[in-house]
Amino acid sequence: MQPAARAAPASPPRALAVAAVLPAGGCGARMGVATPKQFCPVLERPLVSYTLQALERVCWIKDIVVAVTGENIEAMKSIIQKYQHKGISLVEAGVTRHRSIFNGLKVLAGDQPGSRLSRPEVVIIHDAVRPFFEEDDLLKVVKAAKEHGAAGAVRPLVSTVISPSTEGCLDHSLERARYRASEMPQAFLFDVIYEAYQQCSDYDLDFGTECLQLALKYCGTNAKLVEGSPDLWKVTYKRDLYAAESIIKERISQEICIVVDKEEKEHIGHLLEAVLRNELNHVKVTSGVPCHAGGSIQHIIEQCYSFVCVNVMTADFQNTQKLLDMLEECNLSILYPVVVFSVHFLDFEVGPLSQKMESLMWIREFAIEAKKRNILLCGLLINYSQDERKLQESLRQGAIIIATLMKERNFALVGQLLVA
Repeated sequence: MQPAARAAPASPPRALAVAAVLPAGGCGARMGVATPKQFCPVLERPLVSYTLQALERVCWIKDIVVAVTGENIEAMKSIIQKYQHKGISLVEAGVTRHRSIFNGLKVLAGDQPGSRLSRPEVVIIHDAVRPFFEEDDLLKVVKAAKEHGAAGAVRPLVSTVISPSTEGCLDHSLERARYRASEMPQAFLFDVIYEAYQQCSDYDLDFGTECLQLALKYCGTNAKLVEGSPDLWKVTYKRDLYAAESIIKERISQEICIVVDKEEKEHIGHLLEAVLRNELNHVKVTSGVPCHAGGSIQHIIEQCYSFVCVNVMTADFQNTQKLLDMLEECNLSILYPVVVFSVHFLDFEVGPLSQKMESLMWIREFAIEAKKRNILLCGLLINYSQDERKLQESLRQGAIIIATLMKERNFALVGQLLVA
């Protein structure tokens, strides 16, 4: 699933070799938790994995080097394997941010024995805890670095910067409009930033934080500042994890697929689709037919993380089973939790509702197994009343339930049988 798409940016020159370095050796002291923030889970998945996925989407980045502490090397290898990241090289982080970046540059320069990486023309330096950038953000700084030798994303200051006196009183304040906050990504001609790191002092390596300043101080390269998007913010505090989760949920809840048999599509499928389109006016609604070979749903699965599977008969869950099998085969749910609603249309006025619900209790067992694969399965009963007004109201209530669970992705509701 790609995050919300912007206009496709133009590709950089084909001959330009680009690599990226991610320092990921920090302990995240400001986060206030024992786990380093780059490894903190967001929707059950480590934050650094989202950042790697965003970099991997950019086809013109050849190599990605991640600098992690020795004690976290195995954990990082496990993340790379589990989430199927490609083109990732690991290097041991230094004791400071600059030393970690320097170690990553050494690998790209071929200074390490047995290095399989080739020296790039431009290198991107980015934070492991800034997952919400787009390809266009990277392209702008890479093009500027190619022309000027160094470039970095900046954003307007949110708060005024003041300087306190030694007594703890206001000394002076800065004119906010004249200053910018330095953000990531940054990009450099590789020879410029590598030379800067080779020349810089131990003091710079131990206490500095600004890569652009090193390029200016040691190579005389005046960086081009590029106005960045609001998405470039950094996960720093614990509350930022909740904000990151909210953003990810929003992005993966922009499309829903209704899975329905051909025989049912013309009738019930269209009824539900019409109501969902009306209630979820910000969500793309598509329809597909479940079949394993050449069916209309295969291409949808790779772009969608929410499914409504329509079943007419009380205990008929063949459509749901087919969909779960297909989701397991495509391994989609390793990246984000997939929500599946097994929807059953019943006439509540014909026979006791309790008996009908009891016949659907199978869903609990299926949901337990599906949860192990990061698939959130729940059931939804919709009153298929002969009264048109009651039917429309039941459909509307069902759409509201679907919209809520689709957005929240609440693991506590897995296996529940809900009634609209």
